[in-house]
Amino acid sequence: MNETDSARLLEAACAALPRAYAPYSHFPVGAAVRCKDSATFTGCNVENASFGLTICAERVAICTAIAAGHTDVQALAVVSETDPPAPPCGACLQVLSEFAKPECLVLVAPRTRLNKPSVYRLADLLPVRFLLENGR
Repeated sequence: MNETDSARLLEAACAALPRAYAPYSHFPVGAAVRCKDSATFTGCNVENASFGLTICAERVAICTAIAAGHTDVQALAVVSETDPPAPPCGACLQVLSEFAKPECLVLVAPRTRLNKPSVYRLADLLPVRFLLENGR
């Protein structure tokens, strides 16, 4: 993924940030995934008074891609208001690992510093993922 594609993905995640529903944590997050065919899907975190029902922005973006028929995530961007930026949680990384290869890029940036994201590979953030015996 080139620098222009990375910038566009971060901008898409940033555009999703204001749509976050975070009345309890006050921690809005926007995310965007880019699939193999360059299709991009966004998501924001959606909190619930029953905290266990809250869903992270990353999983919303991934599920939106899946609902549109895309199961081949190539990159994920996550934007928050915090600096240093907040990386995806373990649950989000496990879900991402279902639809992405270990080389999948994960870009993380604060809203105020989109031009200097932290860049990881999925394998760096989740070196050992859970697989069923017949999993991929």
